[in-house]
Amino acid sequence: MNRRLRHIAVLDGNFELAPGFSSPPTSDYKEYHRYIDDNLPPELPYLYGLHPNAEIGVLTKMADKLFKTILEMQPRDTAGGTASSKEEKVKAMLDEIMEKLPDSFNVAELIARVEERTPYISVAIQECDRMSMLTTEIRRSLKELELGLKGDLTISEHMELLMNSLYLNEVPARWEKLAYPSLQPLGAWYGDLLLRIKELEAWVAEFNLPSVVWLPGLFNPQSFLTAIMQTTARKNEWPLDRMVLTVDVTKKAKEEFTGAPREGAYIHGLFMEGARWDTGTGMIQESLLKELTPAMPVIYIKAIPVDKKETKGVYECPVYRTRQRGPTFVWTFNLKTKERPQKWILAGVCLLCSAE
Repeated sequence: MNRRLRHIAVLDGNFELAPGFSSPPTSDYKEYHRYIDDNLPPELPYLYGLHPNAEIGVLTKMADKLFKTILEMQPRDTAGGTASSKEEKVKAMLDEIMEKLPDSFNVAELIARVEERTPYISVAIQECDRMSMLTTEIRRSLKELELGLKGDLTISEHMELLMNSLYLNEVPARWEKLAYPSLQPLGAWYGDLLLRIKELEAWVAEFNLPSVVWLPGLFNPQSFLTAIMQTTARKNEWPLDRMVLTVDVTKKAKEEFTGAPREGAYIHGLFMEGARWDTGTGMIQESLLKELTPAMPVIYIKAIPVDKKETKGVYECPVYRTRQRGPTFVWTFNLKTKERPQKWILAGVCLLCSAE
């Protein structure tokens, strides 16, 4: 009986079932229906604890999908009202990619230069190996297609799929299989690939850890984060399974750092979705309207014993490779907050390796 009275007291007051939607007065079934029809607020992001930016993101994605569908439905020989053929456009893009594509890494030569295989060096070599496989396939498939366009080879099914991908500015499936998770169109994806190669070339020149590591630029960012723990564990003779990573968001940009830290590493290139990082307070704050994925400052990451892990006043923020989230999960970073963590959980706050 007491529990029933408590329920009545809750529903009979000014209890809000959703923001701006108070519980209805005691009535019959038809009156409840009428009350809902008259008073239920329109379906907006704030009803679900989300920022209005969430709606902007959804509508933008829907518009992109619509225009992509329209492009795919256009005639292949006169798309966009131009007279150039599909083959001519594909050949132009093929030439541009091949012209900028650097030589693949000689992994055997890199390994021969290494005197001591530290965790960081192992990560660098693994990254070069995967990059070499990707660039080798890009070069092979484009040379094969070039011969097909010249008439020296019969156009196969795989070559036809590659042509369609180049024409529609999509990452070819065979490249995507060897690459990293990405939602970017081919043009942006290839520009990003060239930047990744430059970062690796600088890293393996002398095998010195970069002053600030571009974490999203790695095929396997988890391996680098694990290497931070392995390096610290070896140095301090700590058990690896009793260690965790701790993050400290700095107030500096990448260019302001001149060297790597003694322990751990500086990383950059992450973005926040669902909220923003305020450098003034050093905490998570509400998003600003129309700033969907603001960039994060440089983050200092180091390994500590698990019993020293900070648990109060922090939000366990998941890190993902892309806005697709789920299957692209990387790690969890504890970020400082004055708000209850539930607020950011409901808002879907996370860190992303790519803003697109």
